Amino acid sequence: MAAVIYLIPVFLYDDEAALQCMPSYIIDAVKKCSVFYVENERTARRFLKKMNKEIVIDNYIWHAIHKSEHEMQQTFLKDIKAEKTIGIMSEAGCPGIADPGQILIHIAQQNNAKVIPLVGPNSILLALMASGMNGQCFQFVGYLPVDAHERKKKIAELENESHKKKCTQIFIETPYRNNQLLNDLLITAHSETLLCIGVDITSANESIQTKKIKDWKNKKPDLNKQQAIFLLYAG
Repeated sequence: MAAVIYLIPVFLYDDEAALQCMPSYIIDAVKKCSVFYVENERTARRFLKKMNKEIVIDNYIWHAIHKSEHEMQQTFLKDIKAEKTIGIMSEAGCPGIADPGQILIHIAQQNNAKVIPLVGPNSILLALMASGMNGQCFQFVGYLPVDAHERKKKIAELENESHKKKCTQIFIETPYRNNQLLNDLLITAHSETLLCIGVDITSANESIQTKKIKDWKNKKPDLNKQQAIFLLYAG
């Protein structure tokens, strides 16, 4: 027998609409696990309780991925060698995608564990699906630089690459810096370049809109403290 690693997706937004996006078979996988490695233990516990109120949270062993990273990785390796059934959870979305769980998944693959990814919401793919942009060639570049000058420089580079390769560029920002990023996009990108902004995806207030830069300038949204994702296409 080999260890089994379930990659368990978590809702993107904490409301009833988002909860309905979660496949019911996730609970079946959860019940098979004996130990969890999670980005945020409080968030993970609350998520499982919302999925199924009958789950006894304290029946599981919990490890936080960010705490004592080397020690945690060694504990994870011991659990693999003990052939345990393990669950990995991100704070939101899918483990291993813009998520520190990738480190553990790499260890699992190196040690011949059976890794089982479960279907669930991912803002990168959902926004791309709804954007109308190129889904044949795209890249997720994570966070752009915090420094305003470097951020504008990066936007120009991404736009130029999008134009040359006909590639959709996807990136995110911390909620309290969304408006600064949007301002720099509207200042830096060409007027005909397409920009898609996805906000609170899967929630009751979800919005995913694609417009030219010049059109966003005429009606600039307030994105402060909202969960947003940005897609740029200059192809």
